[in-house]
Amino acid sequence: MPYANTGAMSAHLAEISRHVSPGAHAILVLDGAGWHSSKDLAVPANITLVPLPPYSPELNPVENVWQFLRQNHLANRVFDSYDAIVTVCCDAWNALLAIPERVASITSRQWAQVSR
Repeated sequence: MPYANTGAMSAHLAEISRHVSPGAHAILVLDGAGWHSSKDLAVPANITLVPLPPYSPELNPVENVWQFLRQNHLANRVFDSYDAIVTVCCDAWNALLAIPERVASITSRQWAQVSR
């Protein structure tokens, strides 16, 4: 989507909701972006939003994903158009997702591991 706002977030939540298995419930961890907590945000009944405390990027594993994508695919680039930006971002995302072990290593937290 070309904008990050309440409307886009509501559409994103609706799409996530469509993919939650019947009878299941999704929990979505969010940072402090304004559109994550807007009173106008449409949150489906099968999703619970869990906001992170302010100023705690170390708790948000996606921060490491963005850092990896910037460092390895997106930094120091000039784009001719919006479509070029979308194409490069999609290519970067797909390259990351092609290696699930990398996603796991970037997003895992030692303190969050379940000991068995």
